[in-house]
Amino acid sequence: CLPRHHEPFPHRISLFVNVTVYYISEKEQQEAIEHIDEVQNEIDRLNEQASEEILKVEQKYNKLRQPFFQKRSELIAKIPNFWVTTFVNHPQVSALLGEEDEEALHYLTRVEVTEFEDIKSGYRIDFYFDENPYFENKVLSKEFHLNESGDPSSKSTEIKWKAGKDLTKRTGQTQTKAGKKRQHEEPESFFTWFTDHSDAGADELGEVIKDDIWPNPLQYYLVPDMDDEEGEGEEEDDEEEEEGLEDIDEEGDEGEEEEDEEEDDGEDGEVR
Repeated sequence: CLPRHHEPFPHRISLFVNVTVYYISEKEQQEAIEHIDEVQNEIDRLNEQASEEILKVEQKYNKLRQPFFQKRSELIAKIPNFWVTTFVNHPQVSALLGEEDEEALHYLTRVEVTEFEDIKSGYRIDFYFDENPYFENKVLSKEFHLNESGDPSSKSTEIKWKAGKDLTKRTGQTQTKAGKKRQHEEPESFFTWFTDHSDAGADELGEVIKDDIWPNPLQYYLVPDMDDEEGEGEEEDDEEEEEGLEDIDEEGDEGEEEEDEEEDDGEDGEVR
């Protein structure tokens, strides 16, 4: 028997890993690369074919959706301030809205997004306005085009501003509906979007309206007003505090009544 200090460690495990390394010649490597390239070409061909099929499906359903878009626009027209409320409730669009932008958008009665027939070549966004004190136009439009070489471009309606009402030339401090003030280093307005064609391929506002708002504007119209929610929350807190104070007062009154009863019992006992 080995001495205790010479006992082997039962938990010590030795691992032996067999690794097989394959060595191939440069010629074989080149052949493998060529075969990979051939397979990749087949994958790319299928991807292109899939894109063409998907585009055909999109074109088909785009036409089927048009009557429903028209019906929706007719119903929206019955709701006052639908579109300005929708834009104000959208987090990205509302960031572009100053107080006077919101006032101007109160005259916005209809918004329409039209994708060109082949879809991939671009789309147009139309804004329809009632008579208003800001500009003469009844319709403001912005179009986005993608030519055959893939170069993006955009064009838009020239806004015919009324005297002294050009919102794109307002500078300095503006105030949002929520009462928050923003400082602008340069003139900034929602309506500057109609004159900005610097990067048509990455027009964030156009993409937001086309892909996020237009498919379902109702979801943003129905977003509850955060100010109203906060007000309701404060009212509920006040009510809870008042109820708590009433409970404390009631407990205090009950305690005083019990003390009075005990004192009365004590006096009765002394008399006896």
